[in-house]
Order: sequence, then structure tokens, then C-alpha cells
Amino acid sequence: MMPFVPFTSRVIVLLHDDIDTDQIIPARFLKGTAKTGLGAHLFADWNIAPNTGDSDIRNADNHILLVGRNFGCGSSREHAVWALVDRGFCAIIARSFADIFRANAAKNGLVTIELGEEAWAKCRDAETLTIDLDAVTLPDGSRLAFSLEPFAKHCLATGLDELGYILSFADRIAEFENTR
Repeated sequence: MMPFVPFTSRVIVLLHDDIDTDQIIPARFLKGTAKTGLGAHLFADWNIAPNTGDSDIRNADNHILLVGRNFGCGSSREHAVWALVDRGFCAIIARSFADIFRANAAKNGLVTIELGEEAWAKCRDAETLTIDLDAVTLPDGSRLAFSLEPFAKHCLATGLDELGYILSFADRIAEFENTR
């Protein structure tokens, strides 16, 4: 996982609530354990018409997805996060997230930004946004603060997953083992 770097991107808006993990990546694409290649099947069962805002979901140059409430509900499949990251998304802005999805996202370098209705609406209406680990910056320069769980924020900032975090203490672990 790479350390998170603040970025600016166009916002892709899917004004839907309760988008579950089977809609994000249908089960028929879950035959492997590789994190790559799943982005091509993102929202595969959605009827996404050409020349609509939804068609931009497949454009890998856009890195921010804005959705409604309860994003990532349903099963605990981590493949949903893998598909979003493989497609190129770096941040998801929602009114709320399923807890397991939020945890899986943090483990895979995907920032989940939960905002109140007014702040969410400002992001919905913006063509581009700048994301860092503390705030969303609107084109007019105003900042909308959000919070991340401290351990998830640390891992995102340093580019460590949980195993990488543990391995960062390898010297101390070895020293402890040698004294036993």
C-alpha cells in the first residue's frame, strides 16, 4: 500500500443509497484472490448508459466517488474494496458506510469520508474536490473537516496495512523474543 498523498480529482456522483457489496462487484467475479483485475467488473450489473454521469464510473482518471447512505452494506466481501481501488478510486464520500466496508477500505488504502447532509450536498454539487486525511477542500477553498479512526488514519498516512504495521516493530519483537 502506498502512503496517502493529498489529491484533486473530478467527483463521480451516484445518488443511490444502500449500495451493497454485490452491486459493487457481483459474486460471479469472485473466483480469485488477486486484488487486481476486479475494477473492470465494478458495478457490472448496473445499466450504465453512455454519455451520462454514471458512465464516468468506468473512467479511471476520476478518483472520488460520492454516494448516498449505507454504502458497502451486505456481505463482508473485501473484493468490493479491491474492485474500487483497482478501478482507481482513492476516496469515497457518503452519508454513511457499513462498518465492515469502512474497515476493509482502511486496510486497502481507500479513504472513506462520512459527511453530514449539508457538507455532503456541497461535495455533490462540486465538479472537483481536493482530499487530504483531515478535510475535503471545495473549489472555492472552503474546507469540510471529517474524522478517521486514528489507527486507520496512521496506516493510510504511512502506507502500512495491519501486517506492515506489526512488521514495523520487528526489531522490538525480536529483542523481546531474545530476552525470553
